[in-house]
Amino acid sequence: MISLLPWLFHTQLSSQARKKRLAAEELVGLDKNIVLPGSENGAPARQEPGLEDKSLVTMTETFVVEEGTPANDAAVTLDEQTPTEEPPEAPTPEEPPELPIGSTDKGEDAYSALMSQAFMDALNTQLFDPRWYQATYGSRFATQREAFDDYIRKSQFAPVNPSPRFDSETYHRMYIDVFHAQQSPLQHYLLHGRSEGRQHVPATVRWFPREIVSPPSTLSEAAGELKVALCLHVFYPDFLDRFASAISRFPVKVDVYLTLAKAEFEEHAHRVFDGHPRVNKLETRVVPNRGRNFGPVLVEYGETLQAYDLFCHLHSKKSLYSGKEQTQWAEYLIEYLLRDVSVITRLLNAFAADDTLGLYYPTTFWLMPSWVNHQTMNKGFMREWQKKLGLGPIPDFLSYPAGGMFWSRPGAMKGVLDQTWRYEDFPEEPLPNDNSMLHALERVLGPLAENLGYRQLFFYPPTGQFTTDNGYITASYHGRLEQHLASIQAHACISFDVFDTLVRREYTVPDYAKLKLGKLLAEQDYVESAKYFVKLRNDAESTLRRRANFQGDVRIEAIYDELAVELDVDSDLARSWMEQEFELDLEMIRPKDEMVELFNHLAAQGHILWVISDSYYNREQVGLMLRKAGVAAAYRLMVSSEEQARKDNGTMWAKVKQDLANEGVQRHLHIGDNVVADAQMPGDMGLTTFHILHPMDKWRALGFPHVLNGADALDEMQILKWGRLISEVGRNPFIGE
Repeated sequence: MISLLPWLFHTQLSSQARKKRLAAEELVGLDKNIVLPGSENGAPARQEPGLEDKSLVTMTETFVVEEGTPANDAAVTLDEQTPTEEPPEAPTPEEPPELPIGSTDKGEDAYSALMSQAFMDALNTQLFDPRWYQATYGSRFATQREAFDDYIRKSQFAPVNPSPRFDSETYHRMYIDVFHAQQSPLQHYLLHGRSEGRQHVPATVRWFPREIVSPPSTLSEAAGELKVALCLHVFYPDFLDRFASAISRFPVKVDVYLTLAKAEFEEHAHRVFDGHPRVNKLETRVVPNRGRNFGPVLVEYGETLQAYDLFCHLHSKKSLYSGKEQTQWAEYLIEYLLRDVSVITRLLNAFAADDTLGLYYPTTFWLMPSWVNHQTMNKGFMREWQKKLGLGPIPDFLSYPAGGMFWSRPGAMKGVLDQTWRYEDFPEEPLPNDNSMLHALERVLGPLAENLGYRQLFFYPPTGQFTTDNGYITASYHGRLEQHLASIQAHACISFDVFDTLVRREYTVPDYAKLKLGKLLAEQDYVESAKYFVKLRNDAESTLRRRANFQGDVRIEAIYDELAVELDVDSDLARSWMEQEFELDLEMIRPKDEMVELFNHLAAQGHILWVISDSYYNREQVGLMLRKAGVAAAYRLMVSSEEQARKDNGTMWAKVKQDLANEGVQRHLHIGDNVVADAQMPGDMGLTTFHILHPMDKWRALGFPHVLNGADALDEMQILKWGRLISEVGRNPFIGE
C-alpha cells in the first residue's frame, strides 16, 4: 500500500486546507473527475478566481511535455507538484521551414490593434511558437500571423496549444469564465490575465495515443475519387451558414442532403448552397420534430446514402451536456468533421487507403464529464439494440460519437442505415436528457461498426494525431490519488459509496456469496442447483420491488421471508440462510486500501464524512463490512434499505440535498464508482461528484480479456479464475498505479 502521508507533509496542504478554502475551490476546475453542477458539462460555474497559493496551480497535471519557463513574472513552479517518475516521450513533430512574420498592422479598430499587440507579445515571450504549432497540428500557413490567428480561433473551443510553454486546456479549466466567454486562453492571458495575476502552466499531454495512423497531408488520387455526401439536419437556421462556410475549402466536391425543421428554412438553404463551389448537388426535405438528428437521416436519406463511399452526418447542436446553450461543443465537432482542411484531407486519404476503417469522429469534447463515454442510463435500450443488430456484449465504457456527429462508410452502419424507417419508429418529444432509444443508438454505432469487421478512427486534437486506439475513453482516470487530493479537500463534507469504492469483494462478483450459499443448499436438497438458488433469490428481491411499485427499497430480511414462502420452509430457517449469505459475503470483503486511507485521512483533517449505499443489507451489516475494511473514522451511514430511498433513482439524493441544507453544509462532494448512481444522478440534481473506476472498468481499460460476462458471471470456475485478479487490479481505482 502506498501511503499518502509523505506526500501530504511534502505539499503542506493539511494546514492550508482550512485557511484557503476559497482558493482551493478554484483547483476543482483542474480536476476532470470532479464534476460541479450548474454549468456546461459539469464545468465549475464561477467568476473571477483568486489563486494566491502557487502550490495549488498544477496539482492535477500528470505529464509535462516540456518544462519551459512561463512568461509571467510570478512563474509557476512545477518541481514539487509533478510526479517523480519520468513521463513518456511526447511526439516530436517535424519542424517546417521558418515562416515570415506576416502583417502586424494594427488595423483600423481597437480590436485589430489589440490582436496585433497580442501577436507580437506572444512571439516575444515565446508563448507562441509558429513552427511548433504548424508541425504539431499538420496545417500549413503562409505567415506566422496566419498560424497565430488559426490558434486564436481554434483554442476558443479545442484543446490546442500555442507552444510547449502554454497549456490551453489547463487555463480554461482554471478560469472557466474565460471558457464561458468563448475566448482564446493565450489571447486572454496576454491581454488581461497576466495583469490580473492569473497563472499558466507548460503544455501537458494528458493521453498518449497508441496505434497512430499517419495518412499523407496531400490529397491522394484515390481519395479525390471518393463519392462523398454530407447529410445535415438543421433545427437552428443559422447553422446553414456555418455548414456552408465550413466546407468553403473542402478537399473534394460533395453532395449535400439537408433535413430542415421548418419550411421557411428552404429559401435560406438554397441561397447558401446553390452555386457553392464545393457542392455538386443539393437536396432538401422538411421534416417533423421526431427522431432528433437520427430520425430524419434514416427516414429520408437512408437508402440514398447507400450509393456513396463515405458520408458525414452533422446537426445543428446548440447545447452542451448540461443543456445550456453554448457553441464550443458544436464548433469542436464542425472543426474536426468539416472545416479543418488538413484533418479532412488526411481523413479522406486514410479511408481511401484502408477499407477496414468504417467510422470516424474526433475524441470526445474535452470538457465533458470523465464518465461520459459510458452506457449511463441507456443499458435497457442498449440491450434492445444489441438484440436487434445481433451484437455481442458491449462494455460499460465504450467509444462512440458523443453528440451524434460522425463520418461513416454505409457498410459500417448495416442494420441501421439500410433498414426502412418511419418517424413513428422514434419516440415523441419531449425526450429526457438521457435514457432513450436515440441515446442508445448513438452509443451502439461504434460497437456495430466493429461487429461488422470495421475499425473506428479517431482524431485527438491536443496532439494533432489520428489513431485507432480508444484509450481516450478512460484517459481521465490515469494518474494517482494524490493528484486529486487538493480538489477533494476543498469540500467540507465528503460522502463515499461503499461497494467498489471503500470496499471490494475478493472475487469481484456480487452474487458469489449467493452462489456459495446455493451450493450448500443444493447439497441439502433445498434447491436443485446453486445457480437456481441465485435466480430464486434475485427473483424474490425483484418481486418485492415490483410489489412496492419500485418505491423505497427492500431489506434482506424481507427477501428471505419471501424465499421462505417460495420454498415452503420455516421463516426461521430462511432467516438463518440470510445470516449465512451475509457471513459468506463479509468473509470475502477486502479494503480498497488507498480509498480507506483517504477516508481516514479526511476524518483526521476535520472533514464531515458520510457513507451512502444502495444495499439490501441493513445499517449494522454495512457497518461491519466497513469496520473489517479498516474504516476507523466517525461517519454518518445512510443505507437505502433503512432510509427507504435509493441513489440510482434519485430519491436518496433528494434526501441528501435536504439534509445538507438543514445542516448548513455548502460544499459537499460525493465519491463513488457507479456512473449512474454516484455521478450522473446526483449531478443532475445539483450535487458535486467525483467518479472513480469500478474494478471491472479498470480491468477492461487496461486491455485485459472481457470475462465474467453473462452466464460466466455465475460460473464458479470462471469466478475463481478471474475474480481475484480483477479485484486486485481494481483495488486502486486509478490507472497507472
